[in-house]
Amino acid sequence: MDLNHRTHSTDSTDSTGSTDLNPRGALRRAITATGAAVILAGGLLAAGAAAAQSPFIVMASTTSTEQSGLFGHLLPAFKAATGTAVRVIAMGTGQALDMGRRGDADIVFVHDPAAEERFVADGWGLQRRPVMYNDFVLIGPAADPAEVKGKDIVAALGKLASSANSAGASFLSRGDKSGTHAAELRYWKAAGIDIATAKPADGTPNAGRPAGYKACGCGMGPALNIAASTGAYLLADRGTWLNFRNRADLAILVEGDSRLYNQYGVMVVNPARHPHVKAALAQGFADWVVSPAGQAAIASYKIGGEQLFFQTPTSEARRSRPPPPRSRSTGPVLLATAALSVRLPSRNAPRSMQMILSPPRLASQPGAAGANSLP
Repeated sequence: MDLNHRTHSTDSTDSTGSTDLNPRGALRRAITATGAAVILAGGLLAAGAAAAQSPFIVMASTTSTEQSGLFGHLLPAFKAATGTAVRVIAMGTGQALDMGRRGDADIVFVHDPAAEERFVADGWGLQRRPVMYNDFVLIGPAADPAEVKGKDIVAALGKLASSANSAGASFLSRGDKSGTHAAELRYWKAAGIDIATAKPADGTPNAGRPAGYKACGCGMGPALNIAASTGAYLLADRGTWLNFRNRADLAILVEGDSRLYNQYGVMVVNPARHPHVKAALAQGFADWVVSPAGQAAIASYKIGGEQLFFQTPTSEARRSRPPPPRSRSTGPVLLATAALSVRLPSRNAPRSMQMILSPPRLASQPGAAGANSLP
C-alpha cells in the first residue's frame, strides 16, 4: 500500500487550504510551528521580565497635586527624560510624611513647609527642595450669605465664626492632617479660634468650634464635592479648584491675601533610616523637578489657558521659607523687604498671585504710580 495513502488521515492543511500528502512536510511544519510558539513564549516572558525590572520609585504626595491633574502631565515627562517611572500614593501631607517615616515611600512631595522641615530635622528625610507654589482660596456659595468676600482670609473666617452670623452658613474642613488642613488651622487660630485644641466632647460635636463647622476627613476633591452639594464654605488650593468641574454655585470668595501662599517641597527619604529605599533614583527625581526641564514642565501645565503652579522664586529656594506676609502695622517697609526678597514670573501669574507675592511699588521708586500700583 502506498504510504502516502495510509497517512492521509494525519496530514495537515496549509494556509491555502490544500492538503499536503507528504508526511515529511507535515513534520517539518509541526516542528517549525512548535519552535515559533517557543520563541513567542520566550519573547513574552522576556518582555514581562524587562517590564518587571523597569526602574520605578514610590512617591507619597498630596491629593491636591494628584487631583489637580499635575502628575498626569509631569511624571510622563520625567520618565521620558530618565526612564524611571513614579508610582504615586496620594493622601494628606501628614499621612504622606508618616509614610516616609515608615520607609514605605522613596520620596515625599507635599505642601506644609514647617512639617517638612521637622521631617528633615528629625532625620527622616534628606534636604528639602522647594519646587513650586500656588495659593489657597476660600470657596463658598456665590450668594455669599456670610458676606466674607474680600482679600483677608482671617477676617473672613472671623465672620464665619461670629455669633452675629445668623445666615446659617457652614464651613467644611478637610480634617485630614493635610497641608491644606494645617493652613486652615493656622488661619482659624489667627482669627482667635484654636480648632486644634477645641476637642469635640460627647453630646457636643462642635464644642469650642464655630457653629456650622464640620470636618470630612477627606481629600480635596471629595471635600469640594461635599461643599458643592451642601453649599458650605471651605479652603481649597487653586490648582484642584481649577481642575474641579462639579462646582454647582460655588465661587472663589477670598483670594490675594499673602497668607494664602501655598508652597510645595520634595524630600528624599533618608536611606540611613531605611536602607531599602531607592535613594539614588529618588534623588534623580528631586534634581530633575527643580531643574530647568522640570520647572518648564510644571509651568506648561495649564487648564483653560491658566497656569496652575509656578516656579518657587530664586531667593525663596535658597531660604526654603515662605515670603513675609504683608502687615498693616509695618506698611511700605515690609512691602519693600518682600519686593527685594521675592522674584516671580508676575507676567504669567494670575493677578491674585501677583498681589500675594509681587508687592506694590513704593511711591518713591522711579516710575511708580503710587503705593497701590502693581508692577
